[in-house]
Amino acid sequence: MARARWGRSWLSSGRPDHPPIVFSAKENNAMRIVALDGHAESLKLARGQGIAEARAMHPDLEVLPADPLADAAFLNALADWCDRYTPLIALDGTDGLHLDITGCAHLHRGEQALIDDVLARLFELGVETRGAIASSAALAGALARQGRQGVVAPGEEEAALAPLPVAALRLPQPTVDLLVRLGLTHAADLLQAPRAALARRFGPVPILRLDQALGLDEEPLSPRRPVASLSVERRLAEPVSSEEDILGLALKLAEGLRTRLEERAEGGRLFELLLFRVDGKVFRLKAGTSTPLRDPPRIAALYRERLAAVHDALDAGFGFEMLRLCVVKAEAFAAVQDDFSGRPDQGRSLADFADRVMARFGADSLLVSVPVASHVPERAAPIRPLGDWLAELGQPVARALGGAAAPRRDLSAFLPAGRSLPSDDCPAWPIESLPVRPLRLLKHPEPVEVHAAHVPDGPPERFSWRRAVYRVTRAEGPERIAAEWWIDGEAAPTRDYFRIEDEAGRRFWMFRNGLFGRECAHPGWFMHGIFA
Repeated sequence: MARARWGRSWLSSGRPDHPPIVFSAKENNAMRIVALDGHAESLKLARGQGIAEARAMHPDLEVLPADPLADAAFLNALADWCDRYTPLIALDGTDGLHLDITGCAHLHRGEQALIDDVLARLFELGVETRGAIASSAALAGALARQGRQGVVAPGEEEAALAPLPVAALRLPQPTVDLLVRLGLTHAADLLQAPRAALARRFGPVPILRLDQALGLDEEPLSPRRPVASLSVERRLAEPVSSEEDILGLALKLAEGLRTRLEERAEGGRLFELLLFRVDGKVFRLKAGTSTPLRDPPRIAALYRERLAAVHDALDAGFGFEMLRLCVVKAEAFAAVQDDFSGRPDQGRSLADFADRVMARFGADSLLVSVPVASHVPERAAPIRPLGDWLAELGQPVARALGGAAAPRRDLSAFLPAGRSLPSDDCPAWPIESLPVRPLRLLKHPEPVEVHAAHVPDGPPERFSWRRAVYRVTRAEGPERIAAEWWIDGEAAPTRDYFRIEDEAGRRFWMFRNGLFGRECAHPGWFMHGIFA
């Protein structure tokens, strides 16, 4: 709120002359203070205090409604900003962040320089923060929340923990109140008390919190985002904002990834480009591929399409000061050698086209009909995203989509009963012998009201569908399809399909659900498809 009112430099320029600000929310059927600024704290106001009491103490107090969703969004934005220091970031309540900087401190000239840089940058962005570094997340969090900033050297954990109040150990409030009444007000009192007596009186939680703070009991962090298997980054002396500059840097980052992917014999299936803007905002651009990829120009081409897709939403502002390219998902890469003609793999252009289309329009922009071993029409060929299908198939795009090296397709599931595919040296079956299917299947069969039909096995003569009446002039069928009893149950009805043509030449694919007089007395009719 201060950044929005007084600008991002309000901390360095000084807080203007303004009444104290508090945020209120309903707690225990009363409006209470849930957050307050430093000026309000200096006037002896505190969290949990009633708004009526606070107004009585300071009539000029400005009270604003709390917005937990905005708080969570701002905390997540700060977590994205902290990604420049480490990818292992976990949320600590509603107003804290844990950063696992194991193996990262040397990149920032040591732990003290790292925390100084974090706090100084956030100060320039207008965010009041406190931070501490320790060998355990519990101790670092306790020190930061108590205002004790700095770095705790290994072996000094107990000395740093001892002067902290027991409330800093994240104990339940009733336990804290009881400890204070008994005179155990600081962590040093608990460290000196016999553990057996402490456990009998207060349970195992105080001992567990002490061990976690001292690093004797491991407390793993849960990162808010998956950690990339590989990543390369570029910190810039001067911010960049043009699309061409971003693409040029993306190409250089992709070249840095290629060597490491080759060492692992892997290719990337999902890439993420992070753009760190000068004012702290972070943009994440993901691009998936249909096959494992490590060719830098093709990776850069993916992000050319992604930048074109998000052009209006990507506000460069005063420019981006850091870029990072990550491999979020990688798979084994099967190297393909070019032939003597020098022409590349025949499926590469098709894969490149699929990747660029999905990068610009989304993963669901290219769909494929996947054959399934089922004679029920809606189950025989479900529609799935191309990328997901190719990932499960595990073969090059050219083979998967029927390129030059594609194997022979098995059409036996679509032939009438008793028929089989001819051999290569025999004449092919005429097309009229194959069951005719509509070009468009409805997602779900829709009920049809039949006004007249030939019984028991004849087609309809007149029917209503979607509030329109149709008169049948020609019909062909039935084509009988039995139910899959192992899925639908033994009582599932048999379907009789008909190809129907009305007076206007419109053609439909309808079925009668159930055998008249044998499976049901009044079988229903359904529309399942439409011919061209």
